[in-house]
Amino acid sequence: MRNRVLCLGASLLIFGCATTRPPAAEPPAGISTAVPFSATSELAVQEGDATFANHRLRNGATLPELRIHYATAGTPRRDATGAVTNAVLLLHWTGSSGEVLRSKPFVDALFAPGKPLDATKYFLIFPDSLGHGRSSKPSDGLRARFPAYGYRDIVELQHRVVTETLGIPRLHAIVGLSMGGMNAWLWSELYPDDVEAVMPIVSLPARISGRNLLWRRFVSHQIRKDPEWKGGDYVAPPRGWLEAFPIFRMLLDGVPHLQATIPDLAAADAYVDEAITQAARFDANDILYSLESSADYDPEPALDTIKAKVFALNFSDDEFNPVSLGIMERLMPRVRRGRFVLQQGHEGSFGHFTQAHPELWADHVAAFMAFAEQSPQTTSRSESP
Repeated sequence: MRNRVLCLGASLLIFGCATTRPPAAEPPAGISTAVPFSATSELAVQEGDATFANHRLRNGATLPELRIHYATAGTPRRDATGAVTNAVLLLHWTGSSGEVLRSKPFVDALFAPGKPLDATKYFLIFPDSLGHGRSSKPSDGLRARFPAYGYRDIVELQHRVVTETLGIPRLHAIVGLSMGGMNAWLWSELYPDDVEAVMPIVSLPARISGRNLLWRRFVSHQIRKDPEWKGGDYVAPPRGWLEAFPIFRMLLDGVPHLQATIPDLAAADAYVDEAITQAARFDANDILYSLESSADYDPEPALDTIKAKVFALNFSDDEFNPVSLGIMERLMPRVRRGRFVLQQGHEGSFGHFTQAHPELWADHVAAFMAFAEQSPQTTSRSESP
């Protein structure tokens, strides 16, 4: 069995699941495993900007005008009271945007007709989180004078877009990837009555520590301590950021995949060169802020308060969330209506960045949506599905 699935409530139970799809074809050795996302997709969307005047961040700082860009797809369905019943929030990972989640790989695997999040059935919402995409961020002009923000600020603004801008008091579901998964955990705690079910993917319900924290601090130090950073007013990507990115990228990948695709010096050098080229496309200040924004993330103390159904998906070859730590097994029993799925990695998966290959985990989204739509009688603490 390629996947291990745990249904966690009052007791720890194991039950079977569908077999993972076959490994994807291997890319040429040394080539970056980042998905070449298309600039457009076949998903028809409407885009907009929510603007909040003098929004106060949790550290007390304010921006005179704070912008959150978003897109929607599909049609809202309403109950007899007029409330939207089919809204699903899609949350992206660090350094990305909602546009990535609307690219062809995601449309084909998740949003096309008959797929788990069929846009003809659900009303899909894709925000660019604070500091990302076309939302307000340091590279808009303030650079290092942009106020520091945290994950709780990101989630609060997502909530404002959903409830105030779109007028949706309660979400049917949230699906979040990496940072988006951590945002989903916080949603379920900060707004327990405003979402029915959440699916955090490649994230842990505990504060960031260990390898993950060291990775973030290493990149932050490489940027901040580089003379070329110039206090955030650089004219070209700081060398520290460019040199840090190959390590940044390597730790996102899966060990079996790297072993299979980096067999010699030439392949390793090609991987490093491609990573440096890729790093130059990012704004160092935006990355710096997004990595440091995770400092206020710690959902562990309030896990017992979560009312939503939780379907957490992790990958065994994800070195950011090492299986050996047993964190999910220890913490998920505290989630009243929680399930945890561990998908086994292999040479054709991509470690943490398997998140960017939805064809490898779309079946679990289908299982999540079925779980979200089960009646309360079949999702109690004491019953397995």
